[in-house]
Amino acid sequence: MNKVIGLFAGSLRKESFSRKIAKAVAAMAPAGFEFKIISLGDLPLYNQDFDDENQVPESYTIFRNEVKVIDGAIFITPEYNRSVPAVLKNALDVGSRPYGKSVWDGKPGAVFSNSPGSISGFGANHHLRQSLVFLNVPVMQQPEVYLTKVDELFDEQRNIQKEEIREFLQKAVDAFIVWFNKNSSQ
Repeated sequence: MNKVIGLFAGSLRKESFSRKIAKAVAAMAPAGFEFKIISLGDLPLYNQDFDDENQVPESYTIFRNEVKVIDGAIFITPEYNRSVPAVLKNALDVGSRPYGKSVWDGKPGAVFSNSPGSISGFGANHHLRQSLVFLNVPVMQQPEVYLTKVDELFDEQRNIQKEEIREFLQKAVDAFIVWFNKNSSQ
């Protein structure tokens, strides 16, 4: 049975660079693994009252169940104002609640950040890592993935046009599989 790695693109924009990167990464899954893009767009902002009053939105339940069954996670994040986009932070919050029932607990992860600018999502990458440490998600340390000038990365067919970037992403995916195998309890 394949190990399933969830891919979480931290942007809702239709032509999101993070989503394009997620699709490219999904095609790089090695034998024995399935990479599955998990949508974040239907999640209302986390509100503890939903859990406390047993009025949990169906989208929370669907999302939590999807994350519960994956074996690991790759977070592909743009940078908004030097931090993590709200949609991705909200997904972490929804999955980490109710308290003591986090669906993230112990799942090996990686952070791939991107930006059209020259800083390549450095701030978002490190803010996200801080949250993941608290959620007990062991995060791959090397290679670090910071993709710069992503507005120049794709051709009109949404394929990565620079072979060296595609090769770098493949090496990062391969390194993640090694990290996953070392850090997975499953």
